[in-house]
Amino acid sequence: MKKSLLPLTIGGFGIGMTEFVMMGILPDIANSLHISIPVAGHLISSYALGVVLGAPLLVGIAGNYPPKKILLGLMALFTFCNALSSFAPNYEIMMMTRLLSGLPHGAFFGVGAVVASRLAGKGKEAQAISMMFAGLTVANIIGVPLGTYIGHTMSWRITFILIAVVGLITMLCIQKLLPEMPVVGESNLRKDLKLFTRVEPWLILGITAIGTGGLFAWFSYIAPLLTEVAGFGSDQITWILVLAGLGMAVGNLIAGRTADMMSPIKATALFLLLMSVCLMVVYFVAPFKGPLLVMTFVTGAVAFSLGAPIQILMIRAANGSEMLASSVSQAGFNIGNALGAYLGGLPIAAGLGYTSPEWVGAMLAFAGFVLAMTVYFRQRNVASFELAAGN
Repeated sequence: MKKSLLPLTIGGFGIGMTEFVMMGILPDIANSLHISIPVAGHLISSYALGVVLGAPLLVGIAGNYPPKKILLGLMALFTFCNALSSFAPNYEIMMMTRLLSGLPHGAFFGVGAVVASRLAGKGKEAQAISMMFAGLTVANIIGVPLGTYIGHTMSWRITFILIAVVGLITMLCIQKLLPEMPVVGESNLRKDLKLFTRVEPWLILGITAIGTGGLFAWFSYIAPLLTEVAGFGSDQITWILVLAGLGMAVGNLIAGRTADMMSPIKATALFLLLMSVCLMVVYFVAPFKGPLLVMTFVTGAVAFSLGAPIQILMIRAANGSEMLASSVSQAGFNIGNALGAYLGGLPIAAGLGYTSPEWVGAMLAFAGFVLAMTVYFRQRNVASFELAAGN
C-alpha cells in the first residue's frame, strides 16, 4: 500500500469505530444517562442523520479548497465532536454531539475516494479506494471490540476519548504523508447540484440505498439471530462479530481487484446478486452453528465487496462534480442503514421470528441488482450509440 493512502485508512478506522461501536456500548450509555435502550438507539439515528446532512453540505462549502486542507478540516471536526461526546452530561447534549460527529463522515469518504483515485496508478483506482475502506473493516475487527470492552469494563466516555485520539493521529498523518493536490476546476454548489438533473446518479444512489439495505437488514439483527436461533451464548457474540469483520476485510480487498478487472457496474451487479443468495442461505442454515459461522464470514465478505465499485461508479457518473457525488454516495449507504434496519424489524414485530429479516435483506439486495442491471443496459446503449455516431 502506498504511504500516501495510510491517512485515509486510519481515518476510515476512526470513522468506522465511532459509527459501529455504538451498537456495543448502547446499554452502558443508556444506564449512564438514565434513559432506556430504545431511546439510546436514537443516538445511532442521530449520527446517520449527520452523515446524510453533512455529505453534500460540507463538500459544497469546502469544494474550492485543496483536498488536503478539506480532509484536515473534516478530521478536525470529527476529533472535536467525538471528544465532546465523551463529556456529554445528558441525553440531549449527546444527541447533538452524535449529530455533529456524523457530519464529516460522508464528506471524508467522498473526498478521500477522489483523492485515492488520483493517487492510484492507472487501472488501480478501485484498489486504492478499497484501502481507504479497509479502515472500516479493521475497525470492526479491532476497534469496535476494543471500544466495546473499554465501555463495559471502564467507561464509554473513555471509548470516545480513544476515538478522538485516532482522529488526532489521522490529522498528523494527513499533514505528513498526504501530498499537496491542486483543486481541479472551480467548485460551485449550484453547478454541482446539476448532477441530480440526470437519471444515472439517481439510479446509482438507489442502488446504494436499497441494495446495501440488504446488508443492514441482516447485520442489524445478527445478535438475536445468533442467540435466539443458533443458540450461541451472549458472551460469544463479540467474537462472532469479529469473524464478520474479517469477512468484510477480505471482501473489501477482493472488491478492489474485481472492480479494476471488470467494469464497476458489472462488479456491483455481481455482488448484489451474491448478497441476495447469501442472505437466503443464512435463513436456511441459521439453526446450525457451524454453517451459520461460515455464512457470517461469507456474507460479510460479499456485502462489503460493494463499497469500492459503487464509489467508482458514482465518481465516473459525476461529470465534473466528483467530490459531491462521492460524498452523496456515502449518504446513500447510511440511508441503506436506516432502511434495512427499519424494514428488517417489521417482520420481527409481526411475530415472524429472527430469521425473517434475511428475506427482507435478500429482496432489498435483489432490488439493488435490478437497478444495477438497469444502469448496465443504459451504459451499454449509450456506448453503442456513441460508437455508431463515431462511424
